[in-house]
Amino acid sequence: MKLTKKKENILLGIWGISVIATLGSLFFSEILGYEPCKLCWYQRILMYPLVIIYGTALFKKDLSIALPGLILSGIGMCVSTYHYLIQKLPTLEAGGACGIVPCNFEYVNYLGFITIPFMAGTAFILIFVTHVTLLKKSRGK
Repeated sequence: MKLTKKKENILLGIWGISVIATLGSLFFSEILGYEPCKLCWYQRILMYPLVIIYGTALFKKDLSIALPGLILSGIGMCVSTYHYLIQKLPTLEAGGACGIVPCNFEYVNYLGFITIPFMAGTAFILIFVTHVTLLKKSRGK
């Protein structure tokens, strides 16, 4: 489905969120030296392709190309939510530590609730909700 200029700008916003989230995760690991836990790696696996998926959809001005992004961001919301919950409620983690770095370890905790999985989850939610909204607007025209 071809995009109007307004919908194209919204798609640019989605792409921008995925770029910022990707660069943020690389900043934490490569600049600050924070070792990602297993769940962080899963979130990266789900986030990094979104830059390419939404970038391609934006370049071709075709939202239908971005369907895999909707699926990946939906799964990413679930993984990030679970990861955040085990950070705040460690008893939810099944089987103890999930790797070299425990998944309930908090490298950052801004304002008492903003952790790395919280930030990733926020990005996944923004991407997912905005994509669904674009799809609904495209159907209604």
